[in-house]
Amino acid sequence: MLDNVIEDDDFMLIMQKNIMDMIIYFFDKAQEFSILCKIEHVSFEPILPEEINLQFRSLTLFSIAGYTFESAKIEDDKLIFEAGFGEQNVGSIVSVPLLAIMQIIIDNTPILINLSTYKQLNKATQKIDDNGVENSTNSFLSNPENSKFFV
Repeated sequence: MLDNVIEDDDFMLIMQKNIMDMIIYFFDKAQEFSILCKIEHVSFEPILPEEINLQFRSLTLFSIAGYTFESAKIEDDKLIFEAGFGEQNVGSIVSVPLLAIMQIIIDNTPILINLSTYKQLNKATQKIDDNGVENSTNSFLSNPENSKFFV
């Protein structure tokens, strides 16, 4: 029965919207946070050296703080940010699909838990309440400082 819910496209859309709304809220409040995500769905540009990739676990924690927070934005249902990795601080642009984010964490406390099963949603399937997304986005963008978080 639980599988019927967590694999349902409508449930995934609700979770995706909740994740996006939470991140937008943190951007608006200048609140740094961490995300725990499924590394298999994360992409890096440029691609990281193999010795760094081997250090990632299937669930990886990224801290969205400092410069990483300043570079963070939401684009095409993904959280995108710049980060440095390894001893040599190898820079890369990290792209995380919102539904691949399993938890959003502040001060070691999970404040959002995503129980949905990740899969790429078809754009035709995405029937998020456009007014809800538009209203939260417009509210967020009403502060000129926040426009940098969206492309």
